[in-house]
Amino acid sequence: MEREIDAFIRYLATERGLSDAYQLSVRQTLEELERWMAKSALPLEDIGTEELSKFLGQRKNEGLQVSSLRIGSVHLKVFFRWLAGTGRLLMDPAEPLISPRPEKYLPETMNRQVVERLLESIEPIDALSRRDRAILELFYASGLRLSELCQLRMEKYDEEESFLRVTGKGDKTRMVPVGGKAREAIRDYLAHARPELVKSRTGSHLFLSVRGGALSPDRVRQIVKERAAAAGMDLKVYPHLLRHSFATHLLEGGADLRVIQELLGHADISTTQVYTHIDGSRLKSIHRRFHPRG
Repeated sequence: MEREIDAFIRYLATERGLSDAYQLSVRQTLEELERWMAKSALPLEDIGTEELSKFLGQRKNEGLQVSSLRIGSVHLKVFFRWLAGTGRLLMDPAEPLISPRPEKYLPETMNRQVVERLLESIEPIDALSRRDRAILELFYASGLRLSELCQLRMEKYDEEESFLRVTGKGDKTRMVPVGGKAREAIRDYLAHARPELVKSRTGSHLFLSVRGGALSPDRVRQIVKERAAAAGMDLKVYPHLLRHSFATHLLEGGADLRVIQELLGHADISTTQVYTHIDGSRLKSIHRRFHPRG
């Protein structure tokens, strides 16, 4: 086995031109397999799909993360494909292996009371507090991405119709409604704060910095963090948390998943479906209410 591993690593280096880091990663996986085979007294010729599955299962039990298991299974596939292709083995036992599925992490959210506490804590008494209140209200009211909010321009906001024209990922444009509270905060900001922030070279960005330019994503993150700290909140608050809360609260209120997909600007409904895992209590109540044997 040691001889085969060395030969394969040379192949990766000389014929495939793969990086030293990749070679080292592959070697680590294969040497782990070699040690496992030695403990089980298994020669290379006796390694089949079942044995490789057992090896990966043991690595999982040892605490290896799913992402690392996926990488390891790829290493096994390319190694055993090479062994079979060069005649060192009669068949490729790794070909039927199914890579572990990546873990899906549920997005963090805030409940309605916490969001309310955060927003109401910003007293609009000067230009910056009015701006910050409008920013946080809009994040929660419309579910914007951080980049989308930073790129917003005056001409994209229709106050009369209460809509924003947002350019999202892939330069795709969507229409996003602006709720009443956010509309009031933006109106207050435009009337009493933005004029104070305008400088000679100010463009048409909706939200301005103290220098009259567009706000950077880092500055907006800082604003959200500072406002949460000022509200005495213990949890870590960031722009995307408000977006997640927007989607979750819509779902809790009965909004159709396809509508939420459109509002968030998700290209694929599977991206939006992660929010259905959060709202298990609502799904159970609907099942009890409408199923004849619920």
